[in-house]
Amino acid sequence: MGQKVNPIGLRVGIIRDWEGKWYADKRNYAELLHEDLALRKMIKERFYTAGISRVEVERAANRLKLTVYTARPGMVIGRGGAEVDALRKEIEAKTGRQCQINIVEV
Repeated sequence: MGQKVNPIGLRVGIIRDWEGKWYADKRNYAELLHEDLALRKMIKERFYTAGISRVEVERAANRLKLTVYTARPGMVIGRGGAEVDALRKEIEAKTGRQCQINIVEV
């Protein structure tokens, strides 16, 4: 019987990049990791019909940068950018950090 290897973990650093780009010491790591998981879950549930394939999180000091890869960017952006602004305000209220959201079409 062969060894089971996660296909994403196998490709990280070769043809794929990390989904979270940040560093934290031991005290904050678990908190930030759970925050990342909650943000990804919230975005995927809220925009389920938009075909979210991946959410990348970058952190620097008190800033948060989200890159959302989606098949239908118009559904995520909304009319006149209303959906993105509402999402940004909700994330800023939830995390207490300044947030920037980028939408990338897949």
